[in-house]
Amino acid sequence: MGTKSKHGACGLCGRHTELTFHHLIPRKVHRCNRFRKQVPRHVLQHGIDICRLCHEGLHRLFDEMTLAKRLDSIEALRAEPAVKRHVQWVRKQRIIVTND
Repeated sequence: MGTKSKHGACGLCGRHTELTFHHLIPRKVHRCNRFRKQVPRHVLQHGIDICRLCHEGLHRLFDEMTLAKRLDSIEALRAEPAVKRHVQWVRKQRIIVTND
């Protein structure tokens, strides 16, 4: 609530716009035994700054467990064919500027 929005280049599509934070291991699975016991807390907090379209796309394309187990790094996300197709689409979209 008191946080300012961050602007810059999206970690996936590269567009310069408002960014959101994407946990590489989604918060929803942090309490699962596998992650709670085997992954250090600081690693659970790792993430990337991406635009809203990329963020929404990731969560539309994949469930949390797939993101946590298989797509838990920027390299894995960039290599995933479905993400590549989504990023190509996002790059064609207009950037809407909001005046806060």
